[in-house]
Order: sequence, then structure tokens, then C-alpha cells
Amino acid sequence: MKVLAIWVRRGFVALVLLVVLWHLWLLGNVLWLKWFNPSETSFMDIRLSELQAKKPEANLHYRWVPYEKISNQLKRAVIAAEDDKFVDHEGFDWEGIQKAIEKNQKKGKAVAGGSTISQQLAKNLFLSPSRSYLRKAEEAIITLMIEALWDKRRILEVYLNVVEWGNGIFGAEAAARRYYKIPASQLGAAQAARMAVMLPNPRKYEYNFSPRLAAHAARIQSRMQSSELP
Repeated sequence: MKVLAIWVRRGFVALVLLVVLWHLWLLGNVLWLKWFNPSETSFMDIRLSELQAKKPEANLHYRWVPYEKISNQLKRAVIAAEDDKFVDHEGFDWEGIQKAIEKNQKKGKAVAGGSTISQQLAKNLFLSPSRSYLRKAEEAIITLMIEALWDKRRILEVYLNVVEWGNGIFGAEAAARRYYKIPASQLGAAQAARMAVMLPNPRKYEYNFSPRLAAHAARIQSRMQSSELP
């Protein structure tokens, strides 16, 4: 019995050490990405594996562009559509989370997330699309790291460059060229609004841009000018 207790304690200490090392690794990566642009993300790796399982020669469409080479219209549209308190909160929109919980309870299923741009970026960079309490906890920890170490401009720059915008399409530049045959710097208000409303389910909306989604894009476009940019 005594030997068993010793091994249980050792196992617990080892587990704690692994958790600490994992979060130190995450912290180091978040610090690195404050100055260096990511060449890939966890989401990119997952999507590439899925594509190559069906077509071994498949590749992702991804091209990094600096913040100033992304249309302000797209920045405003994404903030209006995804996180209208982006410049003011510290990573979490508690009011938005509460509204999402109430909406989900009313519908009886998960139809709203309430995640901020910072939370979505944390998930895209390091985690997976799967839903669990453990993943949400990890997402929250990474979000706190990002908000503590980066400014809002860097958060928005990285997000717009790595977010998924279609099947194998990542970032504003690849998306603008895929949908409009122009660079991200030339996106107009209507184009930006249409791209912004795709973000909750980009692989679905890539080929199914319904009248309902078009109406949502029009609403976003009407709100864009009030979006504050970092």
C-alpha cells in the first residue's frame, strides 16, 4: 500500500511537471510570435492533413501580408462581425459570453460562441476545432498570454493573416485573391463585409452564400464605420 502511494505521488508530480512544461512552451511561442510571423498554425496542420488524406498533392493557400497591406475596410468588417469590443476588452467579452449562453439555452444547442478575436486566435494558433471544457480552458490561458504580451494591432494583424477563409484558404490575402482576384489591400466595403460574415463557417459559406448571409453582410457593412481600429 505504501509503495502504491509513493507511485501515485510520483505520477501526480510528473503530471504537474508536464502541464507546467506545456504552458512554458506555449508562453515561449506566444512571446516569439510577438515579433515573428507564423509560417503555420495548428488549424493549418489539421486542414492540410484532411486535404491530403483525400488528395496527397494538396496544398494550402496562405500568404502573409503586413497590417498596413490589409484593407481598413476588412479590419472594420471583421471587428463589426466578430468582436465589436475588440479594442476595449482584455481578451474576453463577458457580456457577449452571457448572451451566447442564454441564446444556446433558448435553442437547446450550441448556436453561438461569444468568443473574441483574441480567443479565436489562441485556438487557431495552438489548438483544434474540437469542443470540450479542457480545450476552452487552454484557449482561455493562451488568450491571457496573448493579451498580456501583444498589443491589439499585433493581435488583429496575426488573426487576419491566419484565420481560415475557405477550404485550404488561410488569411486575408489568399481569401481576397480567391474570391475577388485582388490583393487584400484593395478590398472595398461590400467585399470586406461578405468576407467577414463567412468566418463562423468558412468552408460551408465558400460555396453556399445564401440570401440570409447576404443580408447579414449588408447589416455588417452598415455598422463598419463605427468599428474602432487599433
